[in-house]
Amino acid sequence: MSNSRIGVLVMSYGTPQSMDDVETYYTHIRRGHPPTQEQLDELRGRYEAIVGGVFPLRANTDQQVASLQDKLEQVAPNQYVCYQGLKHAKPYIEDGVAQMAADGIKQAISIVLAPHYSIMSVGGYNKRAQEKAAELGITMASVESYHLHPELVAALAERVQDGLKRLANTAEQERGASSNVRTKVLFSAHSLPEKIREMNDPYERQLLETSAAVAEAAGVADWQFTWQSAGRTREPWLGPDVLETLKALREEGYEAALVAPIGFVSDHLEVLYDLDIEAKAFTRELDMALERIAMLNSDPRYMATLADAVVEAAGKLVQ
Repeated sequence: MSNSRIGVLVMSYGTPQSMDDVETYYTHIRRGHPPTQEQLDELRGRYEAIVGGVFPLRANTDQQVASLQDKLEQVAPNQYVCYQGLKHAKPYIEDGVAQMAADGIKQAISIVLAPHYSIMSVGGYNKRAQEKAAELGITMASVESYHLHPELVAALAERVQDGLKRLANTAEQERGASSNVRTKVLFSAHSLPEKIREMNDPYERQLLETSAAVAEAAGVADWQFTWQSAGRTREPWLGPDVLETLKALREEGYEAALVAPIGFVSDHLEVLYDLDIEAKAFTRELDMALERIAMLNSDPRYMATLADAVVEAAGKLVQ
């Protein structure tokens, strides 16, 4: 039976649903090559450090998909139905598209829970979705980026302002200092291999555009951009890494930093471990205060951003 509603494939990186799934998940990331026991133990240790073996990370993504469905129902009742597709965990991107086909969906939109486009990230997600859609006879349009949407910028700016207030309070409690603690706002995102610069990839430019827009909206003059969570491969990745940046800031006399990981939209490993555990431990050694902004997760303004992007993309479909 044909379904006249437009399918919305909401894609993200994916996370294992339980500790038992970590090895399968890691093997998929490694393109079918199982990790060594040392690598597996390290990844499991990171998950255990942030959530004690319980996995609310997947629930965050599930809630984002449900919240987007609710928002789309508000702006366009009975026109859209959301599906989930994950890069490295079930349901995989192809599974989401297959479910659309099984439900009789003929037209669809693909969108990634990442505001900034790179051919190596968002481009790869959309390519997988479009290839499966073509195979199953579904017409699909894809959202590439939404990094300067006013609602997104406003939500992030408010978080930066809140984070700076928390940082000032922390510094005052720990140091008995006044609000004149020298502080830097660090915008960050997941690093990618340096070769994207040779490809004229827009990823870095879009991240800097978002950083500048959010800083302006938040009234922040003292900020810079840094990278985090680079892969462990032989090829060079974009830097400097956030830890290198924090060390350099301390040497310049900064006493505090607020990290705003604008390349991420929910609480997951690169935020809860790389920043909240690893970076915080590092700054304690430097005698430096560190906070990070709250993640967007299912913030209504982020849902409005996604809904607007979906509706705009739907205009490209042949009715």
